[in-house]
Amino acid sequence: MSDEFRRAHGGDKSHETNDDDLPKIGERLKSLRKMYGFSQRELAKRAGVTNGTISLVEQERISPSIGSLKKVLDGFPISMTDFLTLDLAPKRKVFYAGKDMKEIASGGDISFKLVGKITQDRKIQMLHEHYQPGADTGEEMLSHAGEETGIVVSGELVLTVGGDTRVLLAGEAYYFDSLLPHRFRNLGQSECVVVSACTPPSF
Repeated sequence: MSDEFRRAHGGDKSHETNDDDLPKIGERLKSLRKMYGFSQRELAKRAGVTNGTISLVEQERISPSIGSLKKVLDGFPISMTDFLTLDLAPKRKVFYAGKDMKEIASGGDISFKLVGKITQDRKIQMLHEHYQPGADTGEEMLSHAGEETGIVVSGELVLTVGGDTRVLLAGEAYYFDSLLPHRFRNLGQSECVVVSACTPPSF
């Protein structure tokens, strides 16, 4: 590991930090390159370095200087900080089948299925919504902190936001401040399907 790299991370021989405490640059570079689907040759071309440089770094046979590493990372691009701290292995499940959705509103005319069963620490809420004919979120208007957006996949949705009402058809969408009083209804003759997102989560 180069002295310049040690100094950049607050460590040299006068500190307690050792090589085992520092990220494995070659391993991280190889993992990131594969995540982006780049070959060594393609990354080298994008970064303006030789193919051999990428190979040697990934094999931990050379320790790049901060400047050299930054030049390589510009080929993605990704910042030095993100490269050194990004968790390259997702902590959560990434892909979900229909059976993996968490039902948070059922038994009536409305079904809300949440993408992902784990809600702890999530920053966004995405729902697959189904409104049967006559479904209504209620005469008492909804209101909560955040923003929400959605697109009507099929059917028609009657949306009231802050006193304004609009009938949205398939392919149309909405985006509003959730503090504004709002209400969702399906006054049509067929099921209405909506895909929506809200941040921060309200469920």
